[in-house]
Amino acid sequence: MIPTARKQKSRIDAVKVYLYKNWQFWALMALPLIYLLIFHYIPMTGIILAFKRFSPRKGIFGSENVGLMYFRQFLGAPSSFRIIMNTLRLGLYSLIAGFPIPILLAIAINEVKNRKFKKSVQLITYAPYFISLVVLVGMMMRIMDLRTGILNHLIVALGGKPINFFGSKDIFPHLYVWSGIWQIAGYASIIYIAALSGVNPELQEAAIIDGASRLQRIWNVDLPSIRPTIVMMLIFNVGQIMNIGFEKAYLMKNSVNQANAEIISTFVYEIGLKNGDFSFSTAVGLFNSVVSLILFVIVNEISKRLTDTGVW
Repeated sequence: MIPTARKQKSRIDAVKVYLYKNWQFWALMALPLIYLLIFHYIPMTGIILAFKRFSPRKGIFGSENVGLMYFRQFLGAPSSFRIIMNTLRLGLYSLIAGFPIPILLAIAINEVKNRKFKKSVQLITYAPYFISLVVLVGMMMRIMDLRTGILNHLIVALGGKPINFFGSKDIFPHLYVWSGIWQIAGYASIIYIAALSGVNPELQEAAIIDGASRLQRIWNVDLPSIRPTIVMMLIFNVGQIMNIGFEKAYLMKNSVNQANAEIISTFVYEIGLKNGDFSFSTAVGLFNSVVSLILFVIVNEISKRLTDTGVW
């Protein structure tokens, strides 16, 4: 027992010495860690609501246990399949259409030799990211208005018929995805531009000496060099397929396009906050998070086997 006590004491002393030597680091980390604990980890106890018939009088822990009742209720509802498919459709569409564009933009910016022009392009492409979603959707509604929108005036001037963009359920996915790509492509390209700046210039010089064209240098030097970054970003993007942003979908949704605009996050808002069914909405949100986690783990494992690159 005495040697064990001595080992424990020596470990405690080593921890004290480590904390004393690195107190500046932990002082800087204290606020972010406290923030994560209070606003991210402690609220996770609310997940218990998904398995209880919540009563404000009894509280979270005193409410009646109902097991998986709300999960079966959601999956058995006639509208659940449509809501899940809408979420998947928008997520996959955003991934397939939006993931390559920041990479292409970063490569194009990296190939520009004129510094002033490069900075101007970067500024113009980054700027939309800082536009509020409310302002963005308001701009879209003004530009695409059936009677007064600039876009419809242009279509009529070219001999076409005006289009009710926000009144068509078939157009909604395209509006949602491509407006999002326009807004975040420049900002998302930052990480690829940073990765491209780390490409070994000796490889570029060797490729030039070998007579490689610009496209061949991009394909054989630049892209292989930033492949780990691309793979990591792809894994994170696949993990976000089900986590379609609530704000934009809710702002763009109306009674006409609701068939394709109703997604899990807006459904949770309607059921939870508007109807006050907190347990059911928590179960739906938890289902969405579990599916996202499963997708993330599967893609990470596939990536590790194929490319030896993964999050863990």
